[in-house]
Amino acid sequence: MSRQLIQIPQNFILGAAASAWQTEGWSGKKAGQDSWPDAWYQQDRHVWHQGYGPAVATDFINRFAEDVALMKASGLTHYRTSINWSRFLTDYESATVDEEYAAYYDRLIDEMQRQGIELMLCLEHYELPATLLEQYGGWQSKHVVELFIRYVEQVFKRYAGRVTRWFVFNEPIVVQTRVYLDALRWPYEQNTHKWMQWNHHKNLATARVVQLFRQQGYAGRIGTILNPEVTIHARRPRMTRRRRRSTTCSITGCFSIRLSKASTRRSCWRCWINIRLSGRPQRRSWRSSPPIPSMRSGLTFTIRTA
Repeated sequence: MSRQLIQIPQNFILGAAASAWQTEGWSGKKAGQDSWPDAWYQQDRHVWHQGYGPAVATDFINRFAEDVALMKASGLTHYRTSINWSRFLTDYESATVDEEYAAYYDRLIDEMQRQGIELMLCLEHYELPATLLEQYGGWQSKHVVELFIRYVEQVFKRYAGRVTRWFVFNEPIVVQTRVYLDALRWPYEQNTHKWMQWNHHKNLATARVVQLFRQQGYAGRIGTILNPEVTIHARRPRMTRRRRRSTTCSITGCFSIRLSKASTRRSCWRCWINIRLSGRPQRRSWRSSPPIPSMRSGLTFTIRTA
């Protein structure tokens, strides 16, 4: 057996990532601070592996010092986690900061810097406050975009001088796809209108946060974390290319194209119209798709922009 050594460049990022709700646990959480994953866990604990979920997770909020030491021992240079929107505030309308929870991030940043590991922060990794889902339908409401901006303003004011790598969302298409398109997660409602509305408002929120970051002149970089997926049919190789392109389009078309180009490709409208009408992301044939209907024909998206 031969062995080959590869020299890692000095500026190479060797990191790891986990969200707040996947690691912190509920220690110190106050009444009314449930996130969407928390509510899902409370409603459907039996679907989680052996009932284990965000209530305990890895208790990172109390044990982060020993975990950061393990990161250091593993040779990690960066660690990405999220700030739990549902716990960072005690009042989502007025954006009142929970100082006890915010102080935990101060201590985490101190420890990361002491160990020489750069912390990267994501502003929303599925941690939509459950009460906003109940009151406004979550990202279905444009008001939630405004509430998110108020939350982000408070986060930037507190940590922008200490963190320079930011992400607005982690996999912004996932929650609404599993809830409203596939209906595989709580509250299990197949509703393509809500799915498209969530996509639209998350795109809008991303633009608003990036605009805020640049206008305030904060140092560093900001973006979002996408999850392009490729689906390969196991039994029918002839369909591989079509299915791969169609599925990838439905994922990346909603976010990567709009985020990078500030527009929507005309070729994406066929998929999106099909999703809006039938709830099916795949179309029957990529090359022989029917012409794009006129926007006067009634085949339009019902996305609210105001």
